[in-house]
Amino acid sequence: MHEPLASAERLSARLRRWWDSDIAWSYRHSPVAIAASAVALILVLAAVFAPWVAPHNPFDASTLNLMEGFSPPGEPSPVTGRVFLFGTDNQGRDVASAILYGSRVSLTVGFASVAFSVALGVMLGLVSGYLGGRLDGLIMRIADIQLSFPAILIALLVFGVARGLIEPAYHEQAAIGVLIVAIGLSHWAQYARTVRGSTLVERNKDYVLAARVMGRSSFAIMRQHVLPNVIGPVLVIATINLALAIIEEATLSFLGVGVPPTQPSLGTLIRVGQQFLFSGEWWILFYPALALILLALSINLIGDWLRDALNPKLR
Repeated sequence: MHEPLASAERLSARLRRWWDSDIAWSYRHSPVAIAASAVALILVLAAVFAPWVAPHNPFDASTLNLMEGFSPPGEPSPVTGRVFLFGTDNQGRDVASAILYGSRVSLTVGFASVAFSVALGVMLGLVSGYLGGRLDGLIMRIADIQLSFPAILIALLVFGVARGLIEPAYHEQAAIGVLIVAIGLSHWAQYARTVRGSTLVERNKDYVLAARVMGRSSFAIMRQHVLPNVIGPVLVIATINLALAIIEEATLSFLGVGVPPTQPSLGTLIRVGQQFLFSGEWWILFYPALALILLALSINLIGDWLRDALNPKLR
C-alpha cells in the first residue's frame, strides 16, 4: 500500500538531484539553449501532430484545387476566398500544411539515420579500442578513408548502389529506408574514432582490470563497464549530426535523389519552390527554407550547449 508513495518519493528525489546537477544548472543559465530548445520542440511537435495541426493534407489530391495555385500568403484566394497563411504552390497545396508534413519526413530520416550511425559507430569503436590488434587497424583505416571524402558524396554513392540493387518497382517504397542507410553510413566513422579513443583510456583502468580478473567476458565488459563511460561525447556528436543529417537529406532531395515526390520532405519542397522563385512566387521557396534553417540552427545550438556543459574543462 505504501509502495506507490515510496516510488513517488524516489522519483521526486531523482528529479531534485537532476535539478541540482551541473547540466541542469548550465541549462537554466543559458538563454540560447532555452530558446533553441523551445524552437526545436515547437517544430518537432508541429511535425508529429501534423494530421491534427495542419489545415488539410496537402498530398491528398482530392482536396486540391488547381484554381487556387499561386495564392499569395495572407491574401484571400480569388477563386474561393480562402486565406492561406503561407500561400499555395503551383498545384494549390497549402504551403504551411506541406511544411508540417514535409518536416515529418525530414525528422524521421534525420533521427533514424543518426540512430543507425551511432549504433554502428559505437559498436565498431568499442571493438576496435578494446580488442586492438589487426582488427583495430582495419577498422580505423576504413574510417580514415571514409573521412577523407565529404559525407554527401558517401551518401550519394551508397544511395546509388542501393538503388541499383533494388528492383525499379520497389524504388519508391524503399526510398526512405535507403536514404536512412545512406546518410547513416556517411557518419559512422566520427563515432567510431571518438569511442575508440575513449575506450583506449578506459580499458586500462582498475575497474576494467577487476572485471577481467572476475572472469567477465570481453563483450560484457564493453557493454556494462566501458560503454557507459564513453557515451558522453557520443551524445554531443549525435546532437550536432542530427542537424547535419536533416540538411543532408534536404540536399539529396533537392538534387532529386532523395524521397519520392509522393512523400516530399523539406528538401523536395525547396526544390519545387526554386523553380518559381524568379517568377515572383517567392513564398513557395522561402517558408520551407526558413523552416529548415530554424530546425537545423536550433538543433545545432543545443548541440553546442551540450558540448560545453559536458566539458569538465569549462566548469
